[in-house]
Amino acid sequence: MAPTDTPHRTGPRLRMPDAVAAALACPTCGTGLETGQRGLECAAGHSFNVAREGYASLLSGATPPGTGDSKEMVADRLRFQRAGHYDPVGAALAQTLRRELGGRTAPLVADVGGGTGHYLTQVLTDLPDAVGLTLDVSKFAARHAARAHPRAGAVTADAWRGLPLRADSVDALLNVFAPRSAAEFHRVLRPDGVLVVVTPAVDHLAELRSPLGLLDVDPRKDERLAEGLHGHFTPTGERELRFTMDLTHDDAATVVGMGPSARHIGPGELRARVDGLPEPTPVTASVRLHVYRTR
Repeated sequence: MAPTDTPHRTGPRLRMPDAVAAALACPTCGTGLETGQRGLECAAGHSFNVAREGYASLLSGATPPGTGDSKEMVADRLRFQRAGHYDPVGAALAQTLRRELGGRTAPLVADVGGGTGHYLTQVLTDLPDAVGLTLDVSKFAARHAARAHPRAGAVTADAWRGLPLRADSVDALLNVFAPRSAAEFHRVLRPDGVLVVVTPAVDHLAELRSPLGLLDVDPRKDERLAEGLHGHFTPTGERELRFTMDLTHDDAATVVGMGPSARHIGPGELRARVDGLPEPTPVTASVRLHVYRTR
C-alpha cells in the first residue's frame, strides 16, 4: 500500500493511520479508544483531546514542570537531526528491523521517547509496508512527530506511567537514548515482537567530554540495561556503531543540550567552552544497538 493511500482515522484533526489508532488504549482504564466528537473516547467515558497539529494527548495525571523537551530544545533537536549527524543510527535501526521482522505484513513500529519522529521516519521510509507511532512526553516534539511521516501518528504519553497501547499490539519497539519500562514493553509487544534499544558507548562524544566538562557515560550502562530487562526479555543480538561527526559550534552545543550534561552546565558557561573548540570539531558518535525478544 502506498503511503498516500494509507487509511487514516477521520474525526477531529487526528493524523494517524487506522491500524495505529486501533492499537491505542485509554491510559486511565486500558480499554480501546474510538474517535468521538471531542477527540478520542473510551467506552468508560474517558476522553482525550486531539491537538490541531494532529497528535492525541494521552498523558494521564499532572505533569511536573520541566518534564519533556521545551519548544527551544525541540527546535535544536530538529536542526541537529536535519543536518544528518545521527542518520547512521536511523539507518542501522531500519536495517535491524528489516532483518528481524522479515516478511511480516504491515507491522506496527512504536518509538517510545521518540521525540520528533526522526528515527521512526527513517525506519518507515525503509519499510514501505510498516506503520508507526511516536510516543513522547513533550507536546512540542509531538507536534512535529504527528506530521513526520504519512504512515505514522503521534501521542503524548509518559513511559513511566504506562503506555497507552493495547496488550500484544506492537510488532517492534524502538527505544533510543530514552527511558524504558520492561514490564510495559513486554505487555504491548506481540509474543513474536522485537525490542531494539540504543545506548551510548563509553567513547560516545569523547572529544567533547574533557573540554566541555561533560558527564562520563556509565561504564556499567549495558549491564544495567540487561538487569532492567531481565525476566521480560532475552537478548538476541548486539551491534556496535561508530562514526565521526563534523560539528559546528552550534551543533556541539546542541548535542550537549540533548544529553544529561545539560543539567550540570549553565548555558553561558557551555557556550564559552564551546567557542574555545576548533570549528568544525570532529566528534565520535559511538552507540550500541541491543536486540531483544520477549520471553
